[in-house]
Amino acid sequence: MTEPTKPANRLRGYVSHGEDLRSGRLSPRTYLEETLTRIDELDGTVAAFVVVNRAGARLAADESARRWAAGKPLSPIDGMPVAIKDIIETADMPTGQGSPLWEGTDGKRDSASVHALREAGAVIVGKTTTTELASKHPWHETTNPHDPSRTPGGSSSGTAAAVGAGMVPVGLGTQLLGSILRPSSFCGAVGFKPSVGAVNRSGSHDHFSQSCQGSIGATLADTWAVLRAIADRAGGDPGYGGLAGDVDFTRRTKPVKLAVLETAGWSATTEGARRAFAAVKQRLQEHGVKVLDRTQDDRVETVEKAVAEALRLTQAIVAWEGRWPLNTYADLDAAKLSLDARDRLKIAEAMTQQEYRELLDQRAAVRATYENTAADYDAVITLAACGAAPTGLGSTGDVAMNVTASLLGCPALTLPVLADEGLPLGLQVLGRTNRDAELFDVANWIAGDALGRPDLVGKVF
Repeated sequence: MTEPTKPANRLRGYVSHGEDLRSGRLSPRTYLEETLTRIDELDGTVAAFVVVNRAGARLAADESARRWAAGKPLSPIDGMPVAIKDIIETADMPTGQGSPLWEGTDGKRDSASVHALREAGAVIVGKTTTTELASKHPWHETTNPHDPSRTPGGSSSGTAAAVGAGMVPVGLGTQLLGSILRPSSFCGAVGFKPSVGAVNRSGSHDHFSQSCQGSIGATLADTWAVLRAIADRAGGDPGYGGLAGDVDFTRRTKPVKLAVLETAGWSATTEGARRAFAAVKQRLQEHGVKVLDRTQDDRVETVEKAVAEALRLTQAIVAWEGRWPLNTYADLDAAKLSLDARDRLKIAEAMTQQEYRELLDQRAAVRATYENTAADYDAVITLAACGAAPTGLGSTGDVAMNVTASLLGCPALTLPVLADEGLPLGLQVLGRTNRDAELFDVANWIAGDALGRPDLVGKVF
């Protein structure tokens, strides 16, 4: 089996402090100071942060320390340093949305998720970079923590890079096409895109119907704990029940049957990526798990055909839904929008409402096809990216291997257990919509038992 990358192993020892915090072996203030030291040492090259609120974070850490000393923590993540993607509003820091139009904008309020994190005692360290309006264009030059000549991915560039570099244990990101899964794969982190609607996005500038707010972390436990803490206090998007279920990290249940979903992106994957995936598939089979692909199950082939146009369908839906606010941004100062943003606006203005209705019907049909087949499997596996992070900072990489999970609205995880070109590559695991906890049960077993990476699992006390 392909071994984890050396850089990921080197950094992993620092970032897995969640257990030490919850057990009392590490104080919140010490944890924070280690975090700030790592940022000072590494962020000059990685450039993951837009702003770091040192004073506010230290105050929050000291308050957390007093609660732990009194035996009254607010939650399992009380005192944990957390980074926030810069399209998510924070009362004590500007929200620039990765755009010259909004750089330095002070909204003076917390988003629902950030307010919930504060209620849970989390220490908000700072804001991390995003591509322009959480789309394609990278105004910031954030680098990959494993190779500064390569992209960290996007649009959750800064959060993935900060976690992958060991600067923070966990942070918030958002995904519309592949903005959590792909950068997590490139940077060697655990990435979790929950079921659509699972986390309340109020106060976050990602209003699209496929967009989700999720987490990027060093372990599955911390990644889950952050979203569980938010959902417990802020619920899901209006009209959605919110993140469902609880995960028992003290046990792992072996899956019986997994499906392989290549998607239309498979033709763009590298030879190294395919070899790494084949090695994991073989390891799972050696553990007695049935792993079936399109050639072995006609229902999987039906899903493959249904998702073949995932990118085209998603881009069309996103174009219509992005007409506002792009039209108002163009009215403000079109010169401060990238050419890509202006082109998306032109596409939207040429569309009709009836076209959009038809697109939604197509998406509903694809989702139904997937759910019908997924009900007979414990989970679905595929690659989390086409290969290692590409060289250069002008692009955030190909979304082909990520957009399917976004179109389907199902939960998806990426596990940093593969390598390509000696750099991190993720294994993507997809579950059934609104059964996010079940997906973690499968991922815990894959990482901890089948692949021998219990360090990626962690614990929530």
